[in-house]
Amino acid sequence: MSHITLTNSLISPQFLAENLAAENLIILDASMKPVTNIGVSEPTTPTYIPGSLRFDYDNEIKDHNTSLPHMMPTPEFFTEEMQKMGIHKDSAIVVYDNVGVYASPRAWWMFRAMGHANVAVLDGGLPAWMNAGYETIATLATPKSRGDFASHPRPGLFVDSHTVTHALNDSAFSVMDARSAGRFAGQEKEPRAGLRGGHMPGAVNLPFGETQTNGVMKSPALLREMFAQYQNKKLIFSCGTGVTACILALAAEQAGHKDLAVYDGSWTEWGAADSGNPVVR
Repeated sequence: MSHITLTNSLISPQFLAENLAAENLIILDASMKPVTNIGVSEPTTPTYIPGSLRFDYDNEIKDHNTSLPHMMPTPEFFTEEMQKMGIHKDSAIVVYDNVGVYASPRAWWMFRAMGHANVAVLDGGLPAWMNAGYETIATLATPKSRGDFASHPRPGLFVDSHTVTHALNDSAFSVMDARSAGRFAGQEKEPRAGLRGGHMPGAVNLPFGETQTNGVMKSPALLREMFAQYQNKKLIFSCGTGVTACILALAAEQAGHKDLAVYDGSWTEWGAADSGNPVVR
């Protein structure tokens, strides 16, 4: 049985199918119900790629000491949870979700932030896997034994509102908002209650859907064009709750950009009625 190393952050269903027997492979279902209509419906019955474990950062693998949704937990908590899931230091981790490339990049970015580079997103997710004719099953796998995963946090991959405030006033940075144009402009209602409409002063809008075609990421060449004007910028990505911001991080990484960060609190923190943060419409 062979070990694999994931050299690209995005892998095809064919690549995963060819490497299902790899000894160090871990497949994680990181699905989360989309808060807005993304044009793809979830499967009506439980459907998984064989061998999948559940990676639930919406309810479980998160900071439980904040009211903000699915915030990044401490390295100690993350290490413990990953060891319980049977994940090892040498695990090759493939994350996917059940609507395409929606919730999975957040899981990919969490592992990257904890220093685990051998991780990739399944391009097109479960729909692409099924469209390619590969097998699915109705049950999740269970961890075989405890893993030896260790977190080695990389500071700066997740940032807070203070960092974003600084970046908005520094021409070396671009802060990119992955929400829809309507939400960015303050013309569409926010899906979460108690949030103001609009955007951060100086932020630019790149709705996450523009990086994809039918739930499959656009080619590196097309993504390079999309990010070309930000070539020499340090990029910080924001969205509603820090999920689709990670899609932009994946897109920018595929386009060859290196200096990337995700604003963990995103609009749920920044746009809160009592946050005191400036908002423009």
